Amino acid sequence: KSFLRVSSAKIGALCFCEEIFPMLSIRQATLEDAEALFSIESVSFPEAEACGLENFQKRLAVFSDSFLILELEGKPVGLIDGMVTDQMTITDDLYEDASLHNPKGAWQSVFGLAVIPSERGQGFAALLMMEFIEKARQENRKGLILTCKEALIPFYEQFGYRCLGVSDSVHGGAVWYDMVLDFADQGTVNLEE
Repeated sequence: KSFLRVSSAKIGALCFCEEIFPMLSIRQATLEDAEALFSIESVSFPEAEACGLENFQKRLAVFSDSFLILELEGKPVGLIDGMVTDQMTITDDLYEDASLHNPKGAWQSVFGLAVIPSERGQGFAALLMMEFIEKARQENRKGLILTCKEALIPFYEQFGYRCLGVSDSVHGGAVWYDMVLDFADQGTVNLEE
Protein backbone atom coordinates (compact mmCIF):
# COMPACT_ATOMS: atom_id res chain seq x y z
CA LYS A 1 0.00 0.00 0.00
CA SER A 2 1.45 3.35 -0.97
CA PHE A 3 0.77 6.40 1.16
CA LEU A 4 2.42 8.74 -1.34
CA ARG A 5 -0.05 11.26 -2.64
CA VAL A 6 2.28 14.22 -3.00
CA SER A 7 2.48 15.38 -6.61
CA SER A 8 3.26 19.07 -6.25
CA ALA A 9 3.66 19.78 -2.54
CA LYS A 10 5.91 22.70 -1.77
CA ILE A 11 8.49 22.13 0.92
CA GLY A 12 10.59 25.21 1.40
CA ALA A 13 11.92 26.15 -2.02
CA LEU A 14 11.61 22.62 -3.40
CA CYS A 15 8.69 21.37 -5.47
CA PHE A 16 8.22 17.66 -5.97
CA CYS A 17 6.54 16.77 -9.19
CA GLU A 18 5.74 13.41 -10.70
CA GLU A 19 7.84 14.44 -13.72
CA ILE A 20 10.92 14.93 -11.51
CA PHE A 21 10.58 11.74 -9.44
CA PRO A 22 8.39 9.38 -11.47
CA MET A 23 9.82 6.32 -9.74
CA LEU A 24 9.38 7.53 -6.16
CA SER A 25 7.06 5.66 -3.78
CA ILE A 26 6.39 5.45 -0.06
CA ARG A 27 4.87 2.30 1.36
CA GLN A 28 4.36 0.51 4.62
CA ALA A 29 7.35 -1.68 5.47
CA THR A 30 7.06 -5.40 6.17
CA LEU A 31 9.17 -7.89 8.11
CA GLU A 32 10.86 -8.76 4.81
CA ASP A 33 12.24 -5.19 4.70
CA ALA A 34 14.25 -5.58 7.93
CA GLU A 35 17.64 -5.91 6.21
CA ALA A 36 16.99 -2.94 3.92
CA LEU A 37 15.88 -0.81 6.88
CA PHE A 38 18.96 -1.89 8.83
CA SER A 39 21.17 -0.97 5.87
CA ILE A 40 19.64 2.53 5.63
CA GLU A 41 19.86 3.04 9.40
CA SER A 42 23.47 1.84 9.67
CA VAL A 43 24.74 4.40 7.12
CA SER A 44 22.64 7.18 8.66
CA PHE A 45 23.37 7.03 12.39
CA PRO A 46 26.39 6.40 14.61
CA GLU A 47 26.61 2.74 15.63
CA ALA A 48 25.60 3.46 19.26
CA GLU A 49 22.40 5.19 18.07
CA ALA A 50 21.42 2.97 15.14
CA CYS A 51 18.78 0.27 15.46
CA GLY A 52 20.24 -3.20 15.02
CA LEU A 53 18.86 -5.82 12.64
CA GLU A 54 17.43 -7.95 15.45
CA ASN A 55 15.67 -4.95 16.98
CA PHE A 56 14.24 -3.99 13.57
CA GLN A 57 12.89 -7.53 13.24
CA LYS A 58 11.27 -7.34 16.69
CA ARG A 59 9.73 -3.94 15.95
CA LEU A 60 8.43 -4.99 12.54
CA ALA A 61 6.86 -8.11 14.05
CA VAL A 62 4.87 -5.90 16.45
CA PHE A 63 4.28 -2.60 14.66
CA SER A 64 5.11 -2.82 10.96
CA ASP A 65 2.18 -0.48 10.36
CA SER A 66 4.29 2.25 12.00
CA PHE A 67 7.10 1.96 9.43
CA LEU A 68 7.24 3.72 6.09
CA ILE A 69 9.92 3.02 3.52
CA LEU A 70 10.77 5.32 0.62
CA GLU A 71 11.83 3.68 -2.62
CA LEU A 72 13.44 5.32 -5.63
CA GLU A 73 13.19 3.19 -8.77
CA GLY A 74 12.30 0.23 -6.54
CA LYS A 75 15.37 0.64 -4.30
CA PRO A 76 14.87 1.43 -0.58
CA VAL A 77 16.53 4.77 0.13
CA GLY A 78 14.73 6.14 3.19
CA LEU A 79 12.69 5.24 6.24
CA ILE A 80 10.63 6.64 9.08
CA ASP A 81 9.43 4.57 12.00
CA GLY A 82 8.29 4.61 15.60
CA MET A 83 5.85 2.93 17.93
CA VAL A 84 2.55 4.32 19.17
CA THR A 85 2.40 5.23 22.86
CA ASP A 86 0.44 7.20 25.41
CA GLN A 87 3.66 8.88 26.58
CA MET A 88 4.17 12.46 25.41
CA THR A 89 7.94 12.00 25.29
CA ILE A 90 10.20 9.15 24.21
CA THR A 91 11.97 7.24 26.95
CA ASP A 92 14.85 4.87 26.31
CA ASP A 93 12.83 1.76 27.17
CA LEU A 94 10.62 2.38 24.13
CA TYR A 95 13.61 1.88 21.81
CA GLU A 96 14.42 -1.51 23.28
CA ASP A 97 11.04 -3.09 24.06
CA ALA A 98 8.70 -3.46 21.08
CA SER A 99 5.99 -4.86 23.37
CA LEU A 100 5.45 -1.32 24.73
CA HIS A 101 3.74 -0.41 21.45
CA ASN A 102 0.10 0.51 22.09
CA PRO A 103 -1.82 0.47 18.78
CA LYS A 104 -4.57 2.57 20.39
CA GLY A 105 -2.12 5.04 21.91
CA ALA A 106 -2.39 8.80 21.62
CA TRP A 107 1.04 9.65 20.22
CA GLN A 108 2.92 8.39 17.17
CA SER A 109 6.60 8.39 18.01
CA VAL A 110 9.41 8.84 15.51
CA PHE A 111 12.36 6.62 16.37
CA GLY A 112 14.17 7.12 13.10
CA LEU A 113 14.02 9.28 10.01
CA ALA A 114 16.81 8.48 7.58
CA VAL A 115 17.78 8.76 3.93
CA ILE A 116 20.90 7.14 2.48
CA PRO A 117 23.74 9.65 1.96
CA SER A 118 23.68 9.46 -1.86
CA GLU A 119 20.01 10.56 -1.95
CA ARG A 120 20.08 13.33 0.66
CA GLY A 121 19.39 16.96 -0.13
CA GLN A 122 16.38 16.22 -2.34
CA GLY A 123 13.66 16.66 0.28
CA PHE A 124 13.04 12.94 0.76
CA ALA A 125 13.22 13.18 4.57
CA ALA A 126 10.60 15.94 4.43
CA LEU A 127 8.36 13.76 2.25
CA LEU A 128 8.65 10.89 4.73
CA MET A 129 7.84 13.20 7.63
CA MET A 130 4.82 14.67 5.85
CA GLU A 131 3.51 11.18 5.12
CA PHE A 132 3.99 10.10 8.74
CA ILE A 133 2.21 13.22 9.99
CA GLU A 134 -0.69 12.58 7.61
CA LYS A 135 -0.82 8.92 8.64
CA ALA A 136 -1.00 9.94 12.32
CA ARG A 137 -3.81 12.41 11.54
CA GLN A 138 -5.77 9.72 9.69
CA GLU A 139 -5.34 7.40 12.69
CA ASN A 140 -6.71 10.12 15.02
CA ARG A 141 -3.54 10.43 17.09
CA LYS A 142 -3.03 13.49 19.29
CA GLY A 143 0.19 14.13 17.39
CA LEU A 144 3.76 12.95 17.03
CA ILE A 145 6.76 12.89 19.35
CA LEU A 146 10.47 12.49 18.71
CA THR A 147 13.89 13.20 20.09
CA CYS A 148 16.58 14.90 18.04
CA LYS A 149 19.95 16.53 18.39
CA GLU A 150 20.08 20.29 18.85
CA ALA A 151 21.18 20.99 15.27
CA LEU A 152 18.02 19.33 13.90
CA ILE A 153 15.51 21.31 15.98
CA PRO A 154 14.87 23.84 13.13
CA PHE A 155 14.28 21.01 10.64
CA TYR A 156 11.49 19.59 12.79
CA GLU A 157 10.08 23.00 13.69
CA GLN A 158 9.23 23.56 10.01
CA PHE A 159 6.64 20.78 10.36
CA GLY A 160 5.12 22.33 13.47
CA TYR A 161 7.06 20.49 16.17
CA ARG A 162 7.79 22.38 19.41
CA CYS A 163 10.94 21.80 21.43
CA LEU A 164 10.22 20.80 25.04
CA GLY A 165 13.88 21.02 26.09
CA VAL A 166 16.60 18.50 26.85
CA SER A 167 15.24 14.96 26.96
CA ASP A 168 15.71 12.44 29.73
CA SER A 169 16.75 10.02 26.97
CA VAL A 170 20.43 9.16 26.87
CA HIS A 171 20.06 6.77 23.92
CA GLY A 172 23.44 6.06 22.36
CA GLY A 173 25.15 8.36 24.87
CA ALA A 174 23.96 11.50 23.06
CA VAL A 175 22.17 14.65 24.24
CA TRP A 176 18.63 14.66 22.84
CA TYR A 177 15.83 17.21 22.74
CA ASP A 178 12.18 16.27 23.13
CA MET A 179 9.98 17.51 20.29
CA VAL A 180 6.19 17.34 20.05
CA LEU A 181 3.79 18.02 17.22
CA ASP A 182 0.43 18.42 18.95
CA PHE A 183 -2.44 18.46 16.45
CA ALA A 184 -4.54 20.46 18.94
CA ASP A 185 -2.05 23.32 18.54
CA GLN A 186 -2.26 23.25 14.74
CA GLY A 187 -4.62 24.43 12.09
CA THR A 188 -4.88 22.70 8.77
CA VAL A 189 -1.75 23.13 6.64
CA ASN A 190 -2.35 23.74 2.93
CA LEU A 191 0.68 22.38 1.06
CA GLU A 192 -0.64 23.48 -2.33
CA GLU A 193 -0.34 27.24 -1.67
